[in-house]
Formats: sequence, C-alpha cells, structure tokens
Amino acid sequence: MLALKFATRLKRPQKRLIFMVLDTLIVPFSLGVALLVLGAGALAQASQVSLVLLVATLMVAAALSSNFLGLTRIKLNSYEMQGILRTAKFAVSLGVMAFVLNLGVGALNGYAVFIVFTMVLMLSTVAMRMILRQLLIRAYQTGGSRTRILVYGASQTGQQLAMALQSDESLELVAFIEENPTLQNLTIAGLPVYSPLKLADLVRSENIDRIVLCLPSASQTEQARLAYKLRSLGCEVHSLPSFATLLSKGTIGSKSTPVVINELLGRGHLSHELPRVAESYSGRHVMITGAGGSIGSELCRQIASCSPKSIILIDHSELALYTIHKELSETPAEFKIVPILGSVTDKRLIEHTLRAHDVDVILHAAAYKHLPLVEENAIAGLANNVLGTKIVAEAARAAGVRRFTLISTDKAVRPVNVMGASKRLAELVVQDLASRSTNTRFSMVRFGNVLGSSGSVIPLFKEQIARGGPLTLTHNEVTRYFMTISEAARLVLLAASYARGGDVFVLDMGKPVPIAKLARQMIEASGYSVKDKENPHGDIEIEVTGLRPGEKMHEELLISSDMLTTPHPKILRVQESALSEIEVANALRDIRSAVEQYDESIARSIVTRWITKDTAQAEKAAAPLSS
Repeated sequence: MLALKFATRLKRPQKRLIFMVLDTLIVPFSLGVALLVLGAGALAQASQVSLVLLVATLMVAAALSSNFLGLTRIKLNSYEMQGILRTAKFAVSLGVMAFVLNLGVGALNGYAVFIVFTMVLMLSTVAMRMILRQLLIRAYQTGGSRTRILVYGASQTGQQLAMALQSDESLELVAFIEENPTLQNLTIAGLPVYSPLKLADLVRSENIDRIVLCLPSASQTEQARLAYKLRSLGCEVHSLPSFATLLSKGTIGSKSTPVVINELLGRGHLSHELPRVAESYSGRHVMITGAGGSIGSELCRQIASCSPKSIILIDHSELALYTIHKELSETPAEFKIVPILGSVTDKRLIEHTLRAHDVDVILHAAAYKHLPLVEENAIAGLANNVLGTKIVAEAARAAGVRRFTLISTDKAVRPVNVMGASKRLAELVVQDLASRSTNTRFSMVRFGNVLGSSGSVIPLFKEQIARGGPLTLTHNEVTRYFMTISEAARLVLLAASYARGGDVFVLDMGKPVPIAKLARQMIEASGYSVKDKENPHGDIEIEVTGLRPGEKMHEELLISSDMLTTPHPKILRVQESALSEIEVANALRDIRSAVEQYDESIARSIVTRWITKDTAQAEKAAAPLSS
C-alpha cells in the first residue's frame, strides 16, 4: 500500500527524473558485468583515469539518450514491444559511443567488451522496467477493493482488454471464458482460460462482479441474448466491440442510437403549448390519489410548481409513496407534503384525510390499470376502480371539496374487458354525483396510452430490444392513441380548471398509431434491422402472439360524437348520456354484493349487464346526431 501511494503521488517530472537516474546507473553496472564476463584481458594498460572518464562520459550520454529516445516518458503499465525496441536503440547507441570514445582514451581492449556491454545494457534496462512494472501491477492488485471481472471471449479484443486493464486501480481481471475448445485450459495474457460450462462456478467461487463480452464476430442480437442469460448469475454484463470496430468510420455508437419516441410517433411537444394553470392550484390543499404511480407522480411534480398550500399524497404502495414523497421533499418550494399510506377503498381513512387537511381539490389517479392483471383479478379491479372511486367521490362531496377530477382511459369507451368496464363504471359514478352536487365540481379526463407509464408497450419494447428480441405484438392491425406523461398531467390540471360539472374531457391526440409500425421503428431507431421474410438475416424478429382476452383491436376516445370546445383548441368537452341515479345505485349494490361474496362469475355478469345497458343508451342517444 505504501509503495502504491508513493508511486501514484509522484508527479510526471519526478518519475522521468527517477528513470533517467536508473538508466544512468545501469551503464557502469553493465560495463562491470561485461568486464567480469571477459576477464582482466579486456582492460588496457591505461590509467584508471581513462576508465573513469569513459564511464562518466557514457553515463552522461545514457541520460541524454534515454531522454531523447523517450524511454523516460513510457509509462510502466504501457511498457511492451515499443518500449523494448526503444531500449534496444538506447543500448546500441551507447555501445557504439563507448567504442568510439575508447578509440580516444584507450581504456579497453578488443571489440568483444563493447558487444557484451551492449547486450548486458539492453537486458538490464528491459529487466529493470519489467520488474518495476510487475511490482506496480502487484501493488495495484493488493491496493484495496476492486471490481472483479471475467472476460467472455479470448479473442484479440479480449486480449487487448486484458492488457489494457492489468494495472487499473479499480478493476481486476480474473480469467477468460472461451467457447473455442482449442483455447481452453491455456493461459493467455497472464489469465487462465475456462470453458463456459464452468462459468457459474467461477462467478460464485471468485466473487465475480462483472462479465465483459468480447465477441466482435457475434451479432448484436446474439450478444444481447447472451447478456440477458448471463445476468441471471447476478453479475453486471457489459458488451465490448472490437477496437477496430470502434475506430471504423461511422460505426461509433451505431447500435446505441437513442429512441426518440415523440419523433417516432410524429407528436410535437404539446405540453409546451398547453397554458399553465398555477392560479387554479395556488394556495390550495390538493389531494392526489395514486400519487406514486406514473400519472400521479407527474401530477405531483406539476402541482408542486403551482405554489399550493399543501399536497396530500395517497398511495397503497409503500415504495411508490416513499419515492414521490422523497422527491417532493427535496424541492425548494415551500408547501406542506402529507404522505398517506392506504387504499382508496378505506372509507374511514379517506373521510378523515379530507377533514384533517381541509382538501380543496382532488385528482383521483388511483386505479388498477394493467389489462391482463385486472382481467385475471376482476374482484380486486372492481373493488378498487369502482367502489374506491365511489368512496372518494362521495367523501369529496360530503366534505365540500371544490373540484374532483377522475383520470379515466380510452378503454372505458365501449369496453370489452374488466379494466375498461371498471373505469366506465367509475365514470358513471362521477357523472351521477355531478348531477346531484351543488358545491363540488366533478369532471373526468379521458386519454389513451401514456408513454413511459408502467405497463405501456414502449417500455416493454425497449426491454425486448435490449435482450435481443423478439418483440411481441398481439396483432398486426392493432392501433393505439399515445400521449406523453407530461401532456396527460397538464390535461388533467387544465380539465379541472375548466370543469362545470359532469364534464368528460378528451385531448386531441391525432391519429391512432399502428403498433406494428411502432415496433419496426423502435427496432430500426435502435440501430438494428427487422428479421422477417423479406430480410431473413435481420437482427430482431417481431412475433405476433394474438389478441389477449379483453383486448380491442382499436381503441376509441368517444362514445358520443357530440363535442364542445373549451378555452384551448387541443382540449374537447364531450357530452355523453349516463345511467340514472337509480340505475347507478343498483349497479353499485350489485357490484358490492359480488365483491363481498368474492364471486367472480357473478361480478362479470353484473358488469356485462350494466355496461351493455349503458352502451345501448349512449348509442341510442347518439343516433339522431349521426342521422
């Protein structure tokens, strides 16, 4: 450790001076060895002064020659073939100089002494540097905690990596893993070479932290698949292209092109076009349910910039609540942050929270939204999305909350799955309360898929591309609407400020996007090619798996075509028919009964009956408008 600290603290001029002194001292040593080898006959009958003069002159010449040839500027951890060649030039030049000087002073006899001197000088100089190099490498290896690395592939790229990292202070190469059996059990670049069959045992026994793939001949998708498999061993996995590839024209970063989703979808930055709504939330007590989710957390961030008096965060996920609470706590703005850990189905908790914190605005984002999971867990989905909305909305009206906004989804329009049906029923609950509320303004915001949210197709495609594919597509003709999280959150905030009561707001989201086209664009934007019949040698395949239960081919945003404008041209207000107060009450009674009995078949039949009735009424109401 002391040697390592001493070596690393030396400045470059100090290191160069040390090497110059060592190169100078090696001259008398080499000459002495040559005289010992050849015996006393090599000494001429000249005075000792002549010999001293010769040695002194050679030492000065050695210092000058070492500096001129750049020996003092070669780092020890880089002292390889080029350094040895320079050392050879250094030794030969001094040998020739010694012979020429000796013609004048006559201190030595014959030619042999100068040949031996040159050879000894070269070997001594090389040996001195190689010994110091090994001592330095050993000092690095014992100099503290280092990341232990396995190199997968003993090709030239792997060997170059091993040589480059031998003296790295923070990294330690342990061994090579090589699939070629002719290289297994050998030692390359000072490291043992093992078969991939021993990889798992090596990771455990050698406490490996990272595996580096050095497989320049393998395709990017092959490397991605191998990396995905190796990560199951609990190590980091990195991929290194060949150094020649890195330096080739136009290839640097060719496989790491960032996927700009907004550009792929042809969306502008609508969030910048939407007006700010700070005045609607400034000085208010704002409660956000589902505050730790994708939409909820973005709502929290945007509300935080509106100078509220307090933000009340409700989420049943401890981790999600902790994360958003920590983020908001680090903002410089001055407002109170109240984290509430609990479910929206807890009536006492919701009522107590509204009373205790004098809530002015509620943004209800809490919902189970993953279509396949809700389809498999219909009771939980209905309890949370329908009954939970009923509890929060009724508590808001009873507490005199000024505005209540429900975050809904395009899947609530003519739903064919439990998740969409639960959100439509939640909309009906809010519409019913809006018709009977005098103090609280109820509204709903309906939008399509949100980019980057949990469960969205975009993160799924990114993950599948990262592991080499295939990308899973439910149907070649499937289309979806998309918007960014920022757009969605701003729309919610604007809708709440525009609400008159019972409104359904939708965003002008442009044309629906074919998911097959999106998958192809994401593959190509990541630097890969699509593998299909036209391109059988492509990188990543798109695999059609079939529509999932309850999944629609095309989503809709509107039940009725009756649309009204709002103060912003990108936001539309929709007038839709709804179930009557008695019908909503009966539907909620039936759902509550099915939840209490935990009878999924009854729950599904109830949902189907009421959704069918709602859809029929909506289409009947819309018929005169379309005729």
